Amino acid sequence: MIKYRKRIIATLLCLVFLGIIIVSLVKCSVKIQATDLMKGVTAKEVSGKTSDDEFINSSANFAVELFKKTVSVDKNTLVSPLSVMLSLAMTANGADEQTKKEMETLLGGTIPLNELNNYLYTYVKNLPSSKKYKLKIANSIWFKDEESFIVEDDFLQKNADYYGTQIYNSKFDSQAATDMNMWVNRKTDGMIGNIIDKIDPSNVMFLINAIAFDAEWENKYNGSTNGTFTAFNGIKSTVKMMSTSESEYIDDGKVTGFIKSYKDNKYSFVALLPYEESSINDYISTLTGESLLAEINSAQHISIETQLPKFSSEYSLEMKDALMALGMNTAFDENTANFSKMGKSSGGNLYIANIIHKTYITVNEGGTKAGASTVTRMGVKGTPIVGKPVILDRPFVYAIIDNSTSLPIFIGTVMDIK
Repeated sequence: MIKYRKRIIATLLCLVFLGIIIVSLVKCSVKIQATDLMKGVTAKEVSGKTSDDEFINSSANFAVELFKKTVSVDKNTLVSPLSVMLSLAMTANGADEQTKKEMETLLGGTIPLNELNNYLYTYVKNLPSSKKYKLKIANSIWFKDEESFIVEDDFLQKNADYYGTQIYNSKFDSQAATDMNMWVNRKTDGMIGNIIDKIDPSNVMFLINAIAFDAEWENKYNGSTNGTFTAFNGIKSTVKMMSTSESEYIDDGKVTGFIKSYKDNKYSFVALLPYEESSINDYISTLTGESLLAEINSAQHISIETQLPKFSSEYSLEMKDALMALGMNTAFDENTANFSKMGKSSGGNLYIANIIHKTYITVNEGGTKAGASTVTRMGVKGTPIVGKPVILDRPFVYAIIDNSTSLPIFIGTVMDIK
């Protein structure tokens, strides 16, 4: 009986990845009815820490390992490592002992949580955003308004300081679900609507991260022509192919690809096509954070012809199994999870019930949505090479990177186009 009385922390992640189709934000006269607790929590100044090799390498490793654990062998996949990391880092600030240790190791390797907070604060703060390339990142925490659940002030303060978190208090009734969906809808410019169907009576907290990105290509495509795409199962279909010349060519002996910039060269789209004798799943199985960064940063500055299919994709998954496979086990255990730095409930032990990740992307002639800063990519010294055309007419991996670090804000696969 005690088991069913235990309270659950439902950690909910939300990401939206927008395409070139501009969706206007619908202004709704209905206001969020939950109480805004941030009125009593003022963010303090923090020092932050500039991205260095240690942070970049550990973040790239987290991104690739998360991608490998969530990729589907027979359908399109898209995840945002940044979205997942921000939501988990917020949660980790309430963890202690083994729970905290596992989350620290997963997120930053040997980087302590306090140091990771400073890295992420500076990294997110420095991600550029303008009318030409818009990147919006928002975080919120929603608490159940009941006497038996007491939130630690230090937990609220850290998340306000490092993540600019909006904090709400609600009775967790049907209106609360409406409020959360409304918040997500607004923060993602209307691209994600209902992500929460209902709230379980045992839920006491939701942590939500929302990302919306909207950018045009630096070099737009001039229309499209019919082409053939061969899906993972060998079935061929007619698709709209967009053609253009690009100047950053990737070829490391396992994959060919190209890098295509968005406006003002702040963010880029990276396409990676495995050699024909190798399957996409074989390539992904050997991918590491180090090898992904190496492929991106060793791009050759030569002109090549490319073809990219127009595509749209929606992806939603529960990430509990993937994160447990990566070593984050204790946080999901109702008996051994330790979130004592987050709060206390007389109803039982606090633990993470689930983590939901939802994405959306559209790629066409005008642009896509993703993030980054300016990076200088050095070509490999040696004999000049002649780039081969890169035709994305079969399954491929793609990423949206921050040009200042080459870290993937989004990473996914196209296995089929329907």
